[in-house]
Formats: sequence, structure tokens, C-alpha cells
Amino acid sequence: MTQWGTSLYGLPYAVAIQQGYFKRAGADITGILTSGGGGTTVRNILASKLPYGEVAVSAALAAQRQGLDVVIVNTGTRSVAEASAVTMPGSAVKSVADLAGKKVAITSPKGVSEMLLLMVLKAKGVDASQVQRIASGGYVNGLTMLEQGSVAAAVLIEPLSIVRKDKYRTVYSASEALQPMTTSVGITTRAFAKAHPEVIRSIIEGRRQGVQAVYRDPAAAAALLETSFKLTPEVAREAVDNMVRARMWSDGDFEQAELERMVDGLKLIGEIKENVDWSKLIDSSMLPASVKVKSKL
Repeated sequence: MTQWGTSLYGLPYAVAIQQGYFKRAGADITGILTSGGGGTTVRNILASKLPYGEVAVSAALAAQRQGLDVVIVNTGTRSVAEASAVTMPGSAVKSVADLAGKKVAITSPKGVSEMLLLMVLKAKGVDASQVQRIASGGYVNGLTMLEQGSVAAAVLIEPLSIVRKDKYRTVYSASEALQPMTTSVGITTRAFAKAHPEVIRSIIEGRRQGVQAVYRDPAAAAALLETSFKLTPEVAREAVDNMVRARMWSDGDFEQAELERMVDGLKLIGEIKENVDWSKLIDSSMLPASVKVKSKL
């Protein structure tokens, strides 16, 4: 699972494990193995006994370009609501337009934080060449640069943005500037999918039940997040409520328009240059019937 412990992508899995949804669906899932994201997560998945995991769309596309035996079997998350950019309370930066001619801390070049910044700039009609992106190496590092005056703004992600909300002023929330897009997907190997489709189907179904449980009882999900992330009850509840409001977690169905928005973003950072033929990368046959019928490919 990509970034479990810092991002909320994996919350439905944690709920599904706690509530026994995986077991009832027929999947022997007892824990979440976290990873730093990107190619590291993909390699960890391919090397595991049960080669299934959730990764960023960019990582799945990169694996395909490298000729790895990877197939996308479900949508994971479909919102960028957790992303934002902040500045200091007394800063002259009041809007996205004010970032022109300024320095903004991102986590790393060609990463998701830079992509979302460029997408927001484009949506707001700001020339990206007028905004200098400074790689900080991490969200906390970027905030340090902001506090020291090295940059005029810094990108941020929940729940860190909630924990520190009293220290900064929000320049933009990505969810207010951008439409929903597919941000993470479930992957496995083609060989495993062919040999054990029932296993993948049961994992997707268990996760789907976890998603519905989060939406049905955000308070219970927040209590689990509080323990897993070591957050205060207030921060955990606000984080979950924000993502529930944005419908961050998908049941697993595919939305062509949301996939293409991610492609547009990846083109902005030069991660990909051509359009993506999703038919060569997606296998929706293992989606539960109630989920598959909702897909729009």
C-alpha cells in the first residue's frame, strides 16, 4: 500500500481488516505493508506472495512502460481533496495569481505535488514558467523553507495540513480548483490474475465493503485512523470527514474521464508524452458485478 501512515489512501483496507470484510469475502488479508510509493511499491508488490497492492497511477503506467507484468484491476482513490498549498499568515500571497514571480516548495520534481500545482496554475490561468518550483524533499521540509522565508508558499497534504492549520494560511485547496481524477489504482500481475481471479475479486470486494463502512460511519473510521496515524481525535475526524465529503475512495469502478484528467496532469510534468490506451492496461473482469456495472470505459 502506497504511503500508508502519511496518506489516507489505505483507510478502507484498515477498516476491512478490522471488521473482517476481507475474510468474509474470501481473502486472507491480515495486515497492510506500507511503502514509499512509486516504483518501490510496484517492486514490493511484484515480489510478494500475494501480488496485489494499491499504487499511484503514474507508478502503474511506469511499470507498463518498463515491460513489467502489471495489470490494473480496480480504481482506488479518485480525489485530490487532501492536497493544498499554504503560505504564512502575513504573506502578500492572497491567491493563486499571486504566486507568479514567486518560489513554491514542492516535494520532488515530477512528483504528484508538482503535478497538482501545475494543474491548479493552468486552471487559474497562471503561467507556470513564472512560478519557480523548489524541491524540498518532503512536506515538512517545505514548511520549514516557508517559515524561513526561502519560499513564498509550500504544498501540503492532509492530515499534516490539519495538524498545522493554525500556523499557515491556505492559498488553494486542490479540490476547489480541480475536478475529480483517478489518483491510485489496484494492481496485480497478469499471471496471478489469470491463475487466481477469485482471489483478486475477493480483495476488491472486501475493500469495497471497507469503503462503504467509511462512508456509513466516519466516526468509527476516524477512531481507527487516530490509532494508526497517532493523531488526536479531532484531527482524525476532520481528516476523514473531509475525504468523505470529497468521496475520495472509489468502490473500484473505472471512470474514463477521471483517468484522462490524471493523464493530462502527468503530461504537464513530462511523466508521459502520449495518450494512454487503457484497454491494454485495465482488466475489469475481476470487479464484483455490482461495481463493474458502474464502470465507464
